[in-house]
Amino acid sequence: MSVTIIGSGNMARGIGTRLVAGGNSIRILDRDPEKASALAGELEANAQNGVTVNAGSIGDSIEGDVVVLAVPYEAVEPIAGQYTSELSDKVVVDITNPVDWQSFDRLVTPPDSSAAEEISRLLPDAAVVKAFNTTFAGTLVAGEVTGQPLDVFVAADDPNAKETVVRLVEAGGLRAVDAGPLRRARQLEGLGFLGITLQQPLGLGFSSAWKLIA
Repeated sequence: MSVTIIGSGNMARGIGTRLVAGGNSIRILDRDPEKASALAGELEANAQNGVTVNAGSIGDSIEGDVVVLAVPYEAVEPIAGQYTSELSDKVVVDITNPVDWQSFDRLVTPPDSSAAEEISRLLPDAAVVKAFNTTFAGTLVAGEVTGQPLDVFVAADDPNAKETVVRLVEAGGLRAVDAGPLRRARQLEGLGFLGITLQQPLGLGFSSAWKLIA
């Protein structure tokens, strides 16, 4: 499968690593094309035969049927406005946690909504899927914590879009957990925020993971 990742930061590196490991080709777009090219080169060095990784600038065309928004929540709205028509009928993966970074004590979305639902309103013709917001970048690169594959919680209203993301997750060596409809993103974003806030007091160094065990 061909996937476009918008953003070239640590989460783009982590998700890109898993996508390449799963045999998917990637296009990385960033406002800084040099950063995008550097990450593309890093990922391509570990790619298997037939997997390609290329780079460009935000504003360039979208490739593939899946787009990962690997940017902070506050950066999504202008990107959505720029790509509204191109993202029509595509699977759009929202990985964001809409944290109030100034107070660091709340999420900025309304209590009866979530980042994923707000993005779905911005992109009404796209199939928005919530995923990867409870996983940290370094653990994604490794694909596991203490020998356990990462759990990736996936929420969406479109069953075909959800299944597409589940296949991408599992092909990359991770465990996909169906978290239900898109409104479950409200709880997933709370869980993601909790994970972030626990890192410093517990000295976890962003190397922990949420694991569902039964």
